[in-house]
Amino acid sequence: MAEKIKVIDVNVGIFDENDRIAAEVRAMNKANGSVLVNVMASPGSGKTTTLLRTISELSKDYSIGVMEADIDAVVDAEKMDAAGVRTVQVHTGGECAMDAAMTKAALEEFDASGLDLIFLENVGNLVCTAEQDTGADINVEILSIPEGDDKPLKYPLMFTVCQAVLVNKTDTRRFFGFDDEAFVQRVHDLNPNAELFFFSAKTGEGFDAWTDWLKEKVRNR
Repeated sequence: MAEKIKVIDVNVGIFDENDRIAAEVRAMNKANGSVLVNVMASPGSGKTTTLLRTISELSKDYSIGVMEADIDAVVDAEKMDAAGVRTVQVHTGGECAMDAAMTKAALEEFDASGLDLIFLENVGNLVCTAEQDTGADINVEILSIPEGDDKPLKYPLMFTVCQAVLVNKTDTRRFFGFDDEAFVQRVHDLNPNAELFFFSAKTGEGFDAWTDWLKEKVRNR
């Protein structure tokens, strides 16, 4: 008769520890008066372009910093630095997403005190970034029109954990059959409270609704 096998659920311990550190990150930012925004998206969705326009429109009212998370390279951080944005590059050591421990370490190295708004531009993908609580106050997902309106069906967790979904590249509508109504319904089936914003970060069309919403969040921090 086989002996009873002991089963150890490692995931429970790992996620409990991440939740504990995420709570520390939120408490740290609250004490500093900062709002941390975790920006998630696929590669090519326009994360950096969206952030640069957002920062340009908000920087006259708020002190803003950016943490650029990538597996390697400093391409996006260089773009931010060239635009005069206070920036730190975070290399994840091969990990496909930031977790709370990485975020806390980066914030401490960054010395984020005095910043009203901090953007974490997460590693580009729609899977493991949604699985990790970074300690952010706001989770944002950017989808571009060329990616299609079916992404909530394929990556439901991403749209469940986000407070805002930004649909970028509306200036490309004539080339793609993106169904706005179907997309909104699919997102709200997963997350009835999610705010949706359709805009073009390139042209600025529709961008004010997004920045006005974010200003309100910072004011109420």
